[in-house]
Amino acid sequence: MVLEYIFTLLMLIVLQAVLGIDNLLYISLESKKAPEEKQNFVRKIGIGIAIVLRIGLLFLIVSLVDYFAEPLFELNFTKIIEGKFNFHSLIVFVGGGFIIYTAIKEIWHMITFEKDNNISEQKNNSLISVITMIVIMNLVFSFDSILGAMALTKDIVAMIISIIISGAIMMWLSEIVSDFLHKNKKFEILGLFILFLIGIMLISEAGHLSHLKIFGNEITAMSKTTFYFILAIIIIIDVVQTKYQRNLLKKIKK
Repeated sequence: MVLEYIFTLLMLIVLQAVLGIDNLLYISLESKKAPEEKQNFVRKIGIGIAIVLRIGLLFLIVSLVDYFAEPLFELNFTKIIEGKFNFHSLIVFVGGGFIIYTAIKEIWHMITFEKDNNISEQKNNSLISVITMIVIMNLVFSFDSILGAMALTKDIVAMIISIIISGAIMMWLSEIVSDFLHKNKKFEILGLFILFLIGIMLISEAGHLSHLKIFGNEITAMSKTTFYFILAIIIIIDVVQTKYQRNLLKKIKK
């Protein structure tokens, strides 16, 4: 019995960690909007508050799980757009849309070299606003991890322990990821494109939850396997391109 409980707990922690990878990337990029000396503080406070709220969200979802799937409204424009939208799908739609907007905005700043604009924006972002965005997006990402945990076990205590442990791991990893991005600026662009991909994945998932059809074509959720495969391809392309550019520079210098 004890071994079974430990195994379940480990599975929950792994589930929380795997589903938290995209959240971790968002936290690392969002925290850059705070002054540099406060970024680590912002990440830890944001994740800490999110852990407490995630536990509260767990109790809410457990007690209202049937209502989350209840349609709030329906669209039915035959052969154009059809769908039944519930609370869960709307939250995921908003979260995915905001992530896509954030990624596109930051990529646009980079390609237009709006350096001064970025600095001004960073100074105008208060610690509270950055922490608030980290907490909100953490909760958006929490839905899948909590529903996945509920599919594994009904033990509330085990789920709470896994949330706390995975949150502590996320605090530790967020500093490592942020430091890596700070020291390797070129990977920031890669990170933003991955963030854009995460937004697309969330939008597709929301469409699936809403049974959304556009021009008669049903929107299906992007599988995690597909997501990680695309992610691997993007990283390989970036590594190969970087290696090629270095070799090209060496030949030019010769």
